[in-house]
Amino acid sequence: MRLRGGFTLTELLVTAAILTVLAGVAIPVVKTAVQRDRELELRRALRLVREAVDSFKKMADENRIEYDEDTDGYPPTLEVLVEGVELKEEAEGSEKGKGEKIIKFLRRIPVDPMTGTKDWGLRSSQDEHDSISWGGENVFDIYTKSRRTALDGSKYADW
Repeated sequence: MRLRGGFTLTELLVTAAILTVLAGVAIPVVKTAVQRDRELELRRALRLVREAVDSFKKMADENRIEYDEDTDGYPPTLEVLVEGVELKEEAEGSEKGKGEKIIKFLRRIPVDPMTGTKDWGLRSSQDEHDSISWGGENVFDIYTKSRRTALDGSKYADW
């Protein structure tokens, strides 16, 4: 009598059960890791744009760049941070048009990792702190338009 090689039905069922349990544990861990990475990317993008807005405001307060009085020294749009603004002439008597320098505050508008678009929520300095509609006067702050909840229980839009 010859013995046949192979697995018994019991061995296959036990193996399948073990793989199912492992997959059940691994999937939530992977989802949490992906969400944590997106949260980190959101924090980086918010910090990058907010630092650019602050740099624009500082240069406006120091009277180093031209800006509309109506904007309170904040950029009128996010695109202005990418396109740049002209530095005021520092030396007296220099000819207009010579040596014009453009300063840019961002290379590009970052993608919101929560929505996958460059469509950020904006607040002007005249808007309420928790406003979800932009008054259009200037860009004082940005936020994600995602209404999801973060791992720590806070809302992404409140970051």
